[in-house]
Amino acid sequence: MLFSSIPFLYYFLPAVVLLYVIAPKCIKNSVLLLASLVFYAWGEPKYVVLMTVTIILGYVLGLLIEKYQGKKLSKLFLILSLVIDLGFLAYFKYADFFISNFNAVTGIGVPLLRIALPVGISFYTFQILSYTVDVYRGGVAAQKNIINLATYISLFPQLIAGPIVRYSDIALQLETRTHSFEKVAVGIRRFVIGLGKKILIADVLAGLGTSFAESADKSVVFFWLYSISYALQIYFDFSGYSDMAIGLGKMFGFDFLENFNYPFISGSITEFWRRWHMSLGTWFRDYVYIPLGGNRCSKLRNIFNIFVVWMLTGFWHGASWNFILWGVFFGIALLIEKMWLLKHLKKMKVLNHIYVLVLVLFSFVLFASVDLSQLGANVGGLFGAGGIPFINAETVYYLRSYAVVLVLAIIGATPLVKTVATKIKEKAAGAKIMNVLEPIALVALILVMTAYLVDGSFSPFLYFRF
Repeated sequence: MLFSSIPFLYYFLPAVVLLYVIAPKCIKNSVLLLASLVFYAWGEPKYVVLMTVTIILGYVLGLLIEKYQGKKLSKLFLILSLVIDLGFLAYFKYADFFISNFNAVTGIGVPLLRIALPVGISFYTFQILSYTVDVYRGGVAAQKNIINLATYISLFPQLIAGPIVRYSDIALQLETRTHSFEKVAVGIRRFVIGLGKKILIADVLAGLGTSFAESADKSVVFFWLYSISYALQIYFDFSGYSDMAIGLGKMFGFDFLENFNYPFISGSITEFWRRWHMSLGTWFRDYVYIPLGGNRCSKLRNIFNIFVVWMLTGFWHGASWNFILWGVFFGIALLIEKMWLLKHLKKMKVLNHIYVLVLVLFSFVLFASVDLSQLGANVGGLFGAGGIPFINAETVYYLRSYAVVLVLAIIGATPLVKTVATKIKEKAAGAKIMNVLEPIALVALILVMTAYLVDGSFSPFLYFRF
């Protein structure tokens, strides 16, 4: 089920909110768990069994890890948890990738399994792993109530595409959390803004991407237009989902950590990854990079650690070489900054931002390329390879058609709107005006988006495939 769909907005969500409000405190988590299972089963009923099995295994292994804390058995059960959860992920997400590459190298025709990817498996697998690892480290106590643990893992606001919520961040909230009209209002506002990002910006920019793919008369400017629009599309699609997840969480009393912080204003790639998909970056830092030795080791080992982390980061995004190359690309960029460039970038005021935008745009061209031949064509197109024109009539047409949404997207990708709104609210008169206009604007926005959804076509979130 999509957040950006009529069934979710006008049937599922109101029903869940109503049941949650009237439910006694002792069964509120049970209501959320049941709702989350229905939400997941809506699109993939058979994979509810898989998620349920992983939850039960995580629950049992967490208890066993804690029971034998400090003994060899505790580590054995942790390893078992890692093997099972990563094994499920490898089988469902990467089996055909490994088989196809094995066939390419050996010439043997091993049949592909052609297994459908369970939606959200990358996200809930990482959440279960963070729970069992933290129990092993002694950072959190094992959850004795399986309903609470199952609610944490399957919680529908962040189940499908994150943010990756760690158990340690909401362990107390599972037991007791605050509910208030103010918190609900904040949650609704955040959800509506996220929904607007998805429907009014990301989905519209997706149309430009489709036109680019179907065009037989591309130009250099069209290639750059596509790379800019795709980078903005994936940002508004994913950050919009994160906004909706955070907003829904607040409506049910949860406080999820932020996942994006205006990454396109960064002055270095290092800063960019502190602002982009922050829950994934910190997950790999705490559960892969630091255990490998982090930077408290020899320079050669540190280089190895960085490459491992970024290769895995790319591979996490998808079972394809372009994702691995995308991760390695960022690994190289971060390594160059760490060893030499970062100190120079800090002294620049404009060039550092241009440098980041160029590298990020190139990275998303790499990210979007389904194979190496398409990557070569797209990169070549950016620099006029093959004698393509610099600009043509078709490019001018799409520039005019998408100029407004591109300008709005560029402005929305900066803190400008938030800064202006904050300054207005700092003044008493401004705050009163905003208190009146904001609800009206949100209702109008919902009505406009509903019209889009009624007339529009199916448009899943990009990160559903991860």
